[in-house]
Amino acid sequence: MSRAIAERLLAWHQQHGRKDLPWQKNRTPYRVWLSEIMLQQTQVTTVKPYFERFTARFPNVSDLAAADLDDVLHLWTGLGYYARARNLHKAAIALVDRHGGELPNDQEALEALPGIGRSTAAAIRAIAYGAHAAILDANVKRVLARYEAIDGDPSKAGTLTRLWQLAETHTPAQNTDVYTQAIMDLGATVCTARRPACDVCPLADTCVAHARGEESRYPEKKAKKAKPVRSTSMWLLTSPQGACLLERQPQPGLWGGLWSPLMRAEDIAPEAVCAELTLEPAGPARALEPFRHTFTHFHLDITPFQQPVKDKQEHVQDADLRLWYEPGDNRPIGLSVPAVKLLARLNDTADR
Repeated sequence: MSRAIAERLLAWHQQHGRKDLPWQKNRTPYRVWLSEIMLQQTQVTTVKPYFERFTARFPNVSDLAAADLDDVLHLWTGLGYYARARNLHKAAIALVDRHGGELPNDQEALEALPGIGRSTAAAIRAIAYGAHAAILDANVKRVLARYEAIDGDPSKAGTLTRLWQLAETHTPAQNTDVYTQAIMDLGATVCTARRPACDVCPLADTCVAHARGEESRYPEKKAKKAKPVRSTSMWLLTSPQGACLLERQPQPGLWGGLWSPLMRAEDIAPEAVCAELTLEPAGPARALEPFRHTFTHFHLDITPFQQPVKDKQEHVQDADLRLWYEPGDNRPIGLSVPAVKLLARLNDTADR
């Protein structure tokens, strides 16, 4: 049966597979690795421009390893899941130190690098090197769970073990790179999470879930829990010239390594914020419109304030902790999404 699946997917991919994605051009292990990391929990259409900008700035592992983390996070701003960028940078440094700046064609060596797990390592080996390595990303899990009608939550050990067994069984020894791309493409474009296009699926005639009319049942969905809500205040301390004081967020933590307006307890007094940094207020704080930022596991309700200060005191600056960010400042630093939003508000106000 596995041979039949591979043959049908290879034939389908020849006609219908995606072949013009940016990371498929000038294919190298580095570009494959970068695309696999960027595509984790992120749509292809979102990733494309980020990939193009990232590879233009860091065309190879050595360039990425030599970069400042701020440069890396700056190009990642807006893509989300920033631990991916931090791990990418750490892994590049490790690759230069241990592997001469090249990604090894070795499962164990790849998995030893920050941010690279079993499936990502296998994808690098299969797509970049043509190695016989099975992957199990979200798209492949969905295809296999439906094709074999696998019960159970795919994140649970027993179900995951079964899916890995199937992934390894169905992955052919020849044309592994094309097969790997084909099964990912099938999951992304045909065997989609909602409204799968079974009428054009090359596996539909032997798919157990389709035969039962139960495509929506597989893979089993986690029971949805109400996301908890947290709250914080954000303080935009602004100088008469319009510079805003930003603070680097600690790692690990929310937006670790990124720059953001000061995040403090929701009930902190304005005078306490200024006193903490020995800054002199230049008038009362102004409440800005609150908003919600949603993470994977919780909502964060943000109450922003603008607090003018009398001068842009240099004593609060620290290369690794705080900096004054000027209006229209284009220096390459990574900004949290709320920082981008709030700084845009300041610029809009300044332009009026």
